[in-house]
Amino acid sequence: MQWLLVALLALVLEIYAFQAIKRLTSSKLHYILYFILSFLPILFLVYSFYSDTVDKTFSGSRGVSLGIVLAVYSLKNVLIIFLFGEDIVRSFRYFYRKLKTPSEHVQIEGRRKFISQIAMGLGSIPFFSLIYGMFQGKYNFKVLTYELAFEDLPEEFDGYQITQLSDIHSGSFSNREKIKYAIDLINKQESDALMFTGDLVNSLASEMDDWKDLFGQLKAKDGIYSILGNHDYGDYYKFKEPKDKEENFKNFLKVHEEMGWQMLRNEHRLIKRNDAHLAVVGVENWGKGRFKKAGDIDKACEGLTQKDFKIVLSHDPSYWDKVLHQHEKNLHLTLSGHTHGMQFGIEIPGWFKWSPIQYRYKQWAGVYEFKKRYINVNRGFGYLAYPGRVGIWPEITVIKFKKGNPDQSKTVAVKS
Repeated sequence: MQWLLVALLALVLEIYAFQAIKRLTSSKLHYILYFILSFLPILFLVYSFYSDTVDKTFSGSRGVSLGIVLAVYSLKNVLIIFLFGEDIVRSFRYFYRKLKTPSEHVQIEGRRKFISQIAMGLGSIPFFSLIYGMFQGKYNFKVLTYELAFEDLPEEFDGYQITQLSDIHSGSFSNREKIKYAIDLINKQESDALMFTGDLVNSLASEMDDWKDLFGQLKAKDGIYSILGNHDYGDYYKFKEPKDKEENFKNFLKVHEEMGWQMLRNEHRLIKRNDAHLAVVGVENWGKGRFKKAGDIDKACEGLTQKDFKIVLSHDPSYWDKVLHQHEKNLHLTLSGHTHGMQFGIEIPGWFKWSPIQYRYKQWAGVYEFKKRYINVNRGFGYLAYPGRVGIWPEITVIKFKKGNPDQSKTVAVKS
């Protein structure tokens, strides 16, 4: 019954949107093309759910069909909004004239062609943007560089540089050449250490089979550190037996070993320079709502003091908002991801930043500060579900540490 109601609502909206097309043209050929564009992507999407995918998520043909459906309906939504607005105005004018001059000859005005033209023109913007995002935007890698100053940073780490990656989602990839370009771009930053903040795969360790040789080429003299994201546990895949899920997770951890990445599961490592050190603290996923809450910052910080300089890796920024930003151990910098910036938004660095995801997460993209403690939320390297990005581009974060007054920190990204 629920699906029937959804189908009926979709049909009513479909008929409503078609009124704009009828106002613009009387060509039957255009009508046929319109209905093909409307219903073929939906049929393709339904069919894709009966086709097998590696990880059972919106990857492969499912992702492509979903992206096309989103693009088509972004256009139709604009048409519907404009037509509905025009109909409200037409109705008010009709009733006003009817009350003012009661007559059988008073008729409701017809729709104006230029309104449909404006709606079609504006609707084409999100349509072509989403199409562009699928074919080009998802590989439009950006290096965002920040400088953060701390008074208690050890002298030996003045000028220290790290690169952060997050949300690779390797099961969604299809273009090896583009990923190779991104790997080379990361290595060109020549950072001292590399931090990965979770969601290497969509669900299965096998998604890395075709990509671990590339990601194994990443280099940093002080090592590559990694944590678990909510997708890495395999919780979103229906395994036949519990032991299959356990085996998948073991293979996932083995992938990290093969690539030379150090997995941190509620634990820390020290990076040393002479007698000084900074601590890389990695917690497991902790997210608000239905997301797994396995992170334990107290366990991860065992043996560390308040004076130790700490970089915390925490996949979901909710943990920083809930616990980390006021933790007694003085957590200097937290690196997170998870939000993807919703892979859609509008951003002018230093001036304006908007995405629908901001209504769910207070910290969703870029650097935020609370009493000289910082969090950087990486916009993500890969993509999931919608196979593209619009306005919120795939990110490689570079953070340089300076010893000095925190007011000298440059928290607006330098993009390259």
